[in-house]
Order: sequence, then structure tokens, then C-alpha cells
Amino acid sequence: MGDENQTGTIYFHFHPFSMVPGVQMLIFVAFLLMYLVSILGNVTVGLLIWANPSLHSPMYFFLANLAALEICYSSTIAPLTLANVLSVGNGFISLVGCGTQMFFFIFLGSTDCIVLAVMAYDRFVAICQPLLYPLIMRRQLCVRLAVGSLALGLTMAVPLTVLIFRLPFRRNGEIGLFYCDVLPVIRLASADTRLHEAVVLAFSVVALTIPFLFIATSYVFIVATVLRIRSAEGRSKAFSTCSSHLTVVVLQYGCTSLIYLCPSSSYSPERGRVLSVIYTFITPVLNPVIYGLRNQEFKNALKRALRKDKGEWSMLQFQSNQGFPEDCAIIDIVTTSIAAQN
Repeated sequence: MGDENQTGTIYFHFHPFSMVPGVQMLIFVAFLLMYLVSILGNVTVGLLIWANPSLHSPMYFFLANLAALEICYSSTIAPLTLANVLSVGNGFISLVGCGTQMFFFIFLGSTDCIVLAVMAYDRFVAICQPLLYPLIMRRQLCVRLAVGSLALGLTMAVPLTVLIFRLPFRRNGEIGLFYCDVLPVIRLASADTRLHEAVVLAFSVVALTIPFLFIATSYVFIVATVLRIRSAEGRSKAFSTCSSHLTVVVLQYGCTSLIYLCPSSSYSPERGRVLSVIYTFITPVLNPVIYGLRNQEFKNALKRALRKDKGEWSMLQFQSNQGFPEDCAIIDIVTTSIAAQN
């Protein structure tokens, strides 16, 4: 920490959404409902994938990882935000608490982006190399990709958080958002921050632009392969396995890019608050809905769970540790791809 940070305890306070208690209460109820729905939805996704052998494929393995990340990501932001909304402008956070929240925000957000890129690779192999899919996407590789995503996220979060919180900060500064985001916190420093802003932009390029280019390249090959499939049904099945993922990618990368890939001089706290609400509260709610409503296999698994067939449910739990069985969607894609080549 800088010398100014060591002379006493430093607290920040968050910019309120409104100074009107009634409006704040409405915001509190809306945020609380979104947070509870996101937790319920993502927990449901994880449990269904764990308990249904038909969902034990690499695609759903990474989806379960994404759901777990969304739960942790939401819980990093939402509880403190809800407490601050109730305080109507009197919400404070210590320097250490702010650094801790920022670390987990960067760590989980970066990992989320990398996992989306890994999911694009899974779809690329499934559609463009269907006959090799069972050989390439083994359990060991899936686990390594998941662990590697966490490691890369951690590698970005630690140095960036340490770099920012070595700055000297003014006491009782106001953070322009409802959580400790990178750019609003840097603006509270009483020092030249141009180097820090350049580092943040470089990290943003690594965390956003590179994975997005990887996703875009994967889908170029996917679309080219799907268009060669002669059967309309085959093309529809191939595209359906990708549509949910693409929707989540657009939501995630669209909002974050508008904040972190723009010059810091053009940063607007008002625009930042709107976009931050989308990717911290709304996107975690939409992700399980998008995957649930657009995936027939997932909907079938949910229907089986709602039947409360205890015998079937127990058998599914017993079989849940037996590894990745073949994905029915992948088999369909293999069939249509072979037909297209003949």
C-alpha cells in the first residue's frame, strides 16, 4: 500500500441509485429477486447436470462450471449491494474489503470469459471433428481446461488487484458504482494513474478480446461446416447446440467490452452503472433460462426431476459418477456430417 494508505483506516462509500427511500426500496426488491432467481436457476442447472447421466457430456460439464461461476460471481456483488441500497447513501466499505471484492470480481469475471471460450472449442470439435470428438474431449482434458481457466483467471486477478491497491487513496472517496470496480476505484487515487489505466486496458484485452477472437474463429469454422450439411434437420440440430452459447457470449462480452475496452477518458459512471446492472444481476438470471429454454435435452431432464420419481432419481444419482456417456446431440451431428460427406 502507498504511504497515505498506511496512515489510517480508509473507507469508501458507494454512489446511491437514488436518495428517495421509496425508490431505493423498489431497487432493493428488484435486485433481491434477481439475485435469488439467479442462485436458484444456476443451482438447478448444476444439480440437474450432476444427477442425470444423459447430461454427462463435455458440453454440460462446462455449463455446470459456468453455473458455479455465476453463483460465486453474483454472491461477490449482490449481498453488499443489497445492504448498501438499504442504507440509502450511507453504505461504506473498507480499503481491504474493497480490494477483496475487486479480486474476486476480476478472478471470477475473467474465468467466466475463458470458460465461454472453452465451450466454443468444445462445440468446434463436436461439429467440425465429430468422429474425433470422443477421443479429443476426454474427461481428463475437460478437467484440465476447467482448472486452466481458473488458473488464468487467478493469474490476472492477483497482479491487477495488487497493482491498484498499492496506490495512495483519498479517505472517504465515493465509488461511482455499487461495487468496487476497477476504473471507479482507480479514480479515487491521489496519484498519477495513467500507467495503471494502461495496465487495466492490457488486461482487458487479454481477458476479453483474445477469448472473443477465439470464439469468433471457432464459429466461422462451425458455420462453414454446418452449411455443408445437406439435411435441414441436421443443420437445425447443429445450430441448436450453439445458439444458447452464442446468446450468452453476446450478453457477456457486449456489456463488458463497452466498459473495459473503451479509453478511460471516455468512461461514464452513469453508463457504467447501467451496464454493470446488466452483467452483474440480469445476465446471471438469463443464463440458466437461456440454456434451459433452448435445450430440449435439458428440458427433458427437468421434467424427469419434477415427476419426483424417487426410484428413477436414486438410480440417476447412483449412475452420476460413471463418466461421460456419449452425447445424443453429438451422435446426431456425426450422422449428419457423414451424410454430408457422402
